[in-house]
Amino acid sequence: MESADVLYLVGGLLLFVSVLASTLSARLGLPLLLLFLIVGMLAGGDGPGGIRFDDYHAASLISSLALAVILLDGGLRTRLSSLRVALWPAAVLATWGVIGTTVALGMFVIWFFSVDWRMGMLLAAIVGSTDAAAVFSLLRNSGVRLNERVKSTLEIESGANDPMAILLVTALVEMLISPERIGMGNFVRTLVSQMVLGGVFGFLGGAVLARLLLRLRLAEGLYALLIVSGGLMIFAATNLTGGSGFLAVYVAGIIIGNRRCHATEHVLRVMDGLAWLAQACMFLVLGLLVRPLSLLEHAPGAVAMAVFLMLAARPLAILAGLLPFRFPWREVAYISWVGLRGAVPIVLAIVPVVRGVPQSELLFNITFVIVLLSLLVQGVTVPMAAHWLKVAVPPKDEPVDRREVWVDDRAALDLVEFRVEEGSASAGRHPDDVAAECGGLAVRCVSLVRGGEVQPLRIDTRLSVGDLVWFVAGEEHAERLARLFAKGSTDKELSAHAGFFGEFIVDPSCQAGELAAAYGFSLAAEKEKTMTIGDLLRERIGRRVVVGDRVGIGLFELTVRDIDNNGTITGVGLKCPDRFMIT
Repeated sequence: MESADVLYLVGGLLLFVSVLASTLSARLGLPLLLLFLIVGMLAGGDGPGGIRFDDYHAASLISSLALAVILLDGGLRTRLSSLRVALWPAAVLATWGVIGTTVALGMFVIWFFSVDWRMGMLLAAIVGSTDAAAVFSLLRNSGVRLNERVKSTLEIESGANDPMAILLVTALVEMLISPERIGMGNFVRTLVSQMVLGGVFGFLGGAVLARLLLRLRLAEGLYALLIVSGGLMIFAATNLTGGSGFLAVYVAGIIIGNRRCHATEHVLRVMDGLAWLAQACMFLVLGLLVRPLSLLEHAPGAVAMAVFLMLAARPLAILAGLLPFRFPWREVAYISWVGLRGAVPIVLAIVPVVRGVPQSELLFNITFVIVLLSLLVQGVTVPMAAHWLKVAVPPKDEPVDRREVWVDDRAALDLVEFRVEEGSASAGRHPDDVAAECGGLAVRCVSLVRGGEVQPLRIDTRLSVGDLVWFVAGEEHAERLARLFAKGSTDKELSAHAGFFGEFIVDPSCQAGELAAAYGFSLAAEKEKTMTIGDLLRERIGRRVVVGDRVGIGLFELTVRDIDNNGTITGVGLKCPDRFMIT
């Protein structure tokens, strides 16, 4: 019993220290997951903690379980609009991207290390896929708003590329152990079954769980447990039938998350904490597994591999994969750079160790160094690269908080909270006047909190700086409300916003010919003169449009400012040449 208490104490202490260390993440600009890894390494056998942990089977079990929870949470937060924007590009990257990266990097490894081609390709396959935990965490906590196409492509790719990586690693391990069992026919059949069974089990399992959420009446805390347990059942059942459990649990999350009901908000709140717990435990365990002193021995070769992977192997694979989809070169470059490696490569590196492949600990140590470099170099530069490559769009004004109050199984009221900021358009006005300006009778103020106390609404009530105001307002009205409550923009902020979208706002329904005549620029084709500005943008861009897409017309530039839930362009910015502005 005493030994169990010691285990609980050590486990609790490691988690406690890791969470406290998270406060350093923003100050130092380091990814939080990297800090979890470092805490685990310091607590390990070569660190001051001195904890001896070398159970690769247990580490693999814990990591697989944690990844399933992380992918489930990622699927729950993936909107169908993201799939419409990036499903096919992400699917290509999740398959060809992994293969192309593996082949290019494998050839480099074979040449650089002078090893057998199977060993070289195995090492490349282990680090060939991006990591869902790292990508989800960094993109959602980087403080940068990426354009929807880039963000969705990266997230869906990371959630769906595990089957290909697992298959490549498994096949190459079998080639090293018993090559007579592996043939191209078996490889293709296994890949197809992994993808198809993963998709089918995920869709059907997600549909069943979504229906249960709608029909069952449970205590609030039990809804998330129902989804987690159901997700793990889908994960295990898919694996047992030869499919990809990781793909299945991600697809199940997408199905559940997009069939919103009275229990969805409870599930998302609890899942957020469970996903963080899973990430912390996984990276701590993997950190405990490694021996820092042995990493130094293989560091030079691992650094060379990491550099080639970041600057050559992944960029070449991404460029080839995205070529048919006409992605702008800046977006291709950013997607290439944010090929974050994390727990998945480390878990895959455990496979050859467990299977007894010769020199497998060498593979594990090299993989660990590559993951550390990826989190340190690529993870730290996620915001910087987004601004430099111009794939970040200006942040939107948003509510302080959002809540859903379900009044029926399928009907909910959207509650949004705003803070009255200094210099905002709402200060000094009655809450009902603000509501009427944004949505008429569709928007209603339900609560005013001042100094921590709820204030009654009277005819002479006026909003003051620092007030918290709750409205019943749909998503279509929330953004306009947010603009009225936002802090008055400084000249610098207004200049940056105009520098991105343009100095003028154009109605996308107006005729392009009229705009051309008004501003004195010419259109390339006669038919474009009768098009609306929105249609002209879609014609020129040639792919699904997202906020931030831009089209140059002579010295002028049109930029998409706003898009509604149906994908219709609702706002366009016009940027004029300097000489036009002067005159």
